[in-house]
Amino acid sequence: MKIWFNATRGLFVTWLVGILIVFVACDAVAEDAKFSPEKRAQIEAAVSKFMAAKHIPGVSVAVVENGQFVWSSGFGMADLENFVPATSSTLYRLASISKPLTAVAAMQLYESGKLDLDAPVQKYCPAFPQKDTPISTRQVMGHLGGIRHYRQDPEKDLEIGNTKHFGNPIEAGLNFFKDDPLVAKPGTEFHYSTQGYTLVGCVVEGASGKHYVDYMRDQVFMPADMPSTQPDQRFSIIPHRTRFYDLDKSSNVENADFLDSSYKIPGGGLLSSADDMARFEVAILRDKLLTRATRDLMWTPLKPSNGSPDDYGLGWGTGKDAGVPDVGHTGGQQGTSTAMMIAPQQQAGVVVLTNLENGGAGDLATELLKIVVGTATKNSK
Repeated sequence: MKIWFNATRGLFVTWLVGILIVFVACDAVAEDAKFSPEKRAQIEAAVSKFMAAKHIPGVSVAVVENGQFVWSSGFGMADLENFVPATSSTLYRLASISKPLTAVAAMQLYESGKLDLDAPVQKYCPAFPQKDTPISTRQVMGHLGGIRHYRQDPEKDLEIGNTKHFGNPIEAGLNFFKDDPLVAKPGTEFHYSTQGYTLVGCVVEGASGKHYVDYMRDQVFMPADMPSTQPDQRFSIIPHRTRFYDLDKSSNVENADFLDSSYKIPGGGLLSSADDMARFEVAILRDKLLTRATRDLMWTPLKPSNGSPDDYGLGWGTGKDAGVPDVGHTGGQQGTSTAMMIAPQQQAGVVVLTNLENGGAGDLATELLKIVVGTATKNSK
């Protein structure tokens, strides 16, 4: 089949949206649960509109309803050059929705008595130097630790666009920022920091006695039935991994800038699928990974001492974007835009994974969760 790209290429993506409704037949339905045909039609229409507006090459979505994984599907292309369709098992860079996964690991160790959230981080991560003020794991998980975010200094190693590969992700990641001054006194101000989650990963290693990746596989991924979730290893052959895309200034689809995320796996370096992430949501809702009390503690926003508002808990954002209380996270980096949202009271959740940088996955996730929980009509009036 010949495919002609015109100057905008946006027409190509629009064309894909039209023809690839065929691939919806590849839907995954879990646990023999039934999903409303009306809601499914609404979601498919929302995805189609989203892809056309944002020039999204590929997207995978999943739905959790009544505490069950009820439906998932892929739309568009995981690989434009080789005409590989996106499916619900396509693996995307999670970017910052790696943080809730790491947070669950830390909270498991807290729950088992192996991790004191309020002890200085050096108790578990001695490689992190002492600062003028003690820093706790709780503060770092809630972005109140004063750890800086990415540095963008052309005279030094780039962090957002790192191209080096590191065999020891925790040690290498710490070396990027551990000797830098804090940007604020711990506990006083919210400063979002992916680097800080490398420090959380180091704490997980120290408290568990296992390498971060091994602990995550054994205690989070396997118990939650997430067999495909893994680090984004650039040199590994990983089946079903998507290609990564961006848009140029004229909205032409192009390959994204190269990234080796081996320096930030705990905060933004994991791969997963819509299916796996839906199972993660189910595991959280059914208390398979944490007790209800620990889960609720994780979802409780912290309070900066400067009095500024804060809706971020321990690795999870909180809000009411879908018209009901929700928790979740968004993520974005080279070649990806992702979002996961859970409405705990409704036992519902959605996952949106795309292979386009700055793709706006959070907006689509909010729209889809409104459909699932039944607030879409109310909020549109």
